[in-house]
Amino acid sequence: MNTKLVLFDLDGVLVNACDWHYEALNLALKEIAGTEINRKEHEETFNGLPTLTKLDQLIKLGRVNASDKNKISERKQELTRDVLVERCKLDPEKMRVMSWLKDRNVTTMCVTNSIRDSAEIMLVKSGIREFLSGVVSNEDIANPKPNSEGYVTAMARAGVIPRDTVIVEDSPKGIQAASGLGATVIEVGNADDVTVELMRDRIK
Repeated sequence: MNTKLVLFDLDGVLVNACDWHYEALNLALKEIAGTEINRKEHEETFNGLPTLTKLDQLIKLGRVNASDKNKISERKQELTRDVLVERCKLDPEKMRVMSWLKDRNVTTMCVTNSIRDSAEIMLVKSGIREFLSGVVSNEDIANPKPNSEGYVTAMARAGVIPRDTVIVEDSPKGIQAASGLGATVIEVGNADDVTVELMRDRIK
């Protein structure tokens, strides 16, 4: 293995934003549908899925009307944008990670189930975006995580084979998407775990 490419998930890997998305979706659900996702089902079922996929599941469960799906999604994105602008700050440690990889001629990209607008806000405000060669959002593919399409797309864009690729993930859905491709998968608990020391220990 000769690491040429590192692919990072976004929420919970580069930015601890999972709770921000959770809070924004619940606010939109309560406003429009009078329901919410509790913490247990968020962690066991919904975490890591795109908003529209979450809403499809809630529709099947009879907790959301199909006619409200787009309205809830749009309201959630409005609330998310407000939260990201307010809470997302520069992250010197992640900037150090990216700089360390860049110095070793390792290409970095982000593969996320977030929409592009949300992803770009988080990456720019964190100080990470300038280091990345690209972002694959859920708008760039037909099948988001737990499907592997996002990671396959990123490797194809970078022109790097799986054997020379490292994928950093946190959620079960993301781990599922990253597994079985032939890449090295690093599982982290949250974004605080992503440090230069971790990269140094795991990347060859």
